[in-house]
Amino acid sequence: MMNKSPSLPEPAVKAASLTVTRGTREVLHALDFTIPKGQITGLLGPSGCGKTTLMRTLVGTQAKVTGTLDVLGRPAGHPSLRSRIGYVTQAPSVYDDLTIRQNLDYFAAVLTPTHPHAARRADVDRALADVDLTSHANSLAGNLSGGQRSRVSLAVALLGTPDLLVLDEPTVGLDPVLRRDLWTLFHDIAARGTTLVISSHVMDEAERCHRLLLMRAGHLLADDTPTALRTHTGTDTVEAAFLHLVDEATAPTREKDSLR
Repeated sequence: MMNKSPSLPEPAVKAASLTVTRGTREVLHALDFTIPKGQITGLLGPSGCGKTTLMRTLVGTQAKVTGTLDVLGRPAGHPSLRSRIGYVTQAPSVYDDLTIRQNLDYFAAVLTPTHPHAARRADVDRALADVDLTSHANSLAGNLSGGQRSRVSLAVALLGTPDLLVLDEPTVGLDPVLRRDLWTLFHDIAARGTTLVISSHVMDEAERCHRLLLMRAGHLLADDTPTALRTHTGTDTVEAAFLHLVDEATAPTREKDSLR
């Protein structure tokens, strides 16, 4: 794996020898990485490489984890982190028979049950504005487009103003305009100090991230900035850099096979 760049900002996440097993099979193999605070870190790699498993590990819902994983100064899964982490899965977290506002009202009551009603209402209004759905607040979730449903799920995650926001392929299946708008929103959220971890298997989205974790088959190929990756590999795009690193990683295996 490539060496990390020096002089990183204070980390939001730090992992050492992070390993996840499923049955007798290792899914993640002794990963070491750092995620800086207040930046967008892209988690990129082909489908099945372990991205979702790593994200579940970050939010503390993954079983059979060994090694060290500190999140916001606490061990991953610590009860104090529940209100500080927002997690958006690939499946939209909305109830189709409720309006957008009713969905957010419900989740606000679950997430912040001790907050006064006025404070929860203000949180809902802010989340609606963040994802640009204020004018659709009274629309039934079941009648929304795929992009709008994704934004409702994001609004739910933003209700508690999380310090860490983990998004599992939030732009999958969206058209280029919606993807652009969501990435603009992600950068706005990061500019307010939130740390974002965004998974994708679309390599052109890597260029929109401050930092990248490139994965393949449960291994971490690189932990660096897009510019540093391109420079190190002598390539013009992150996709070309990724393919270069894959070739480097598999070269010893190919050489060994050719000698048999």
